[in-house]
Amino acid sequence: MNHLLLAIFMATVTQLIELFGIFFVAGFVLSKLQTAISRQYARTIGWAGILWTAWIGTPIHELGHVVLATIFRHRIHRISLFQPNPNTGNLGSVEHSFNPKSLYQRIGNFFIGAAPLLFGTLFLTALLLILVPQGKEILEPFAPGASLEAFFVGLVRTFQLLFSVENLRAWHFWLFLYISFCIASHVAPSKEDRRGMWGGFFWIILLLFVLNTIAIGFQKPGLTAWLGNLNHYFGVFVGIFLYTIVLSLIHLITAIIFFAPFRIRR
Repeated sequence: MNHLLLAIFMATVTQLIELFGIFFVAGFVLSKLQTAISRQYARTIGWAGILWTAWIGTPIHELGHVVLATIFRHRIHRISLFQPNPNTGNLGSVEHSFNPKSLYQRIGNFFIGAAPLLFGTLFLTALLLILVPQGKEILEPFAPGASLEAFFVGLVRTFQLLFSVENLRAWHFWLFLYISFCIASHVAPSKEDRRGMWGGFFWIILLLFVLNTIAIGFQKPGLTAWLGNLNHYFGVFVGIFLYTIVLSLIHLITAIIFFAPFRIRR
């Protein structure tokens, strides 16, 4: 009996890491970068400084919630795409509710909370492919399955392509860079989003545990392999998230360099 429970537990943990590990890692890193960028603005040109990216980034963030809430059949009560409040620090919001008797809608809480991460990174990728001629080449180093060595070698190549002389002379490149900074700075789930994600994640864990109990109990261990194949399709998000992290890092470095002279003395 103990061996059976251990097998079910290990299968569930493995599947969770394979399917959702990248979402948590990317969300954590982007959240830390986003906080650092916000603090840099607050320490230099004040809280209002974040608005120069938020007026584009926040609506994209909130639209992600709207799209996923619609997909998971939540009832949307109120949408505020951009309504900055210096007292609370809030920039926008989407109020929605769900039927607690619906497992589908409960699980949807996880994806609705993670929606800005999904929607924003996909939007960034589309923007790159539309506005930058070498867009496909720039994304190549971030392709799923690439070795760590190939990634870092390709990263140098990415910077060379992205900031080539040809791009620096083109107005649409600067438009792309600005919009990218705006979106990348606001894709991380907020504290409220993360609370909603945990609620949905609990039901995902429970569902996988039940499915693994049935599969292993009837000696049909193919569930892990099937989900592993599904993870291959999710692998494309690895590249997109890495690209978004690089953009956020560039934004942070740029903010430090350009706004350091305006640091507020305390």
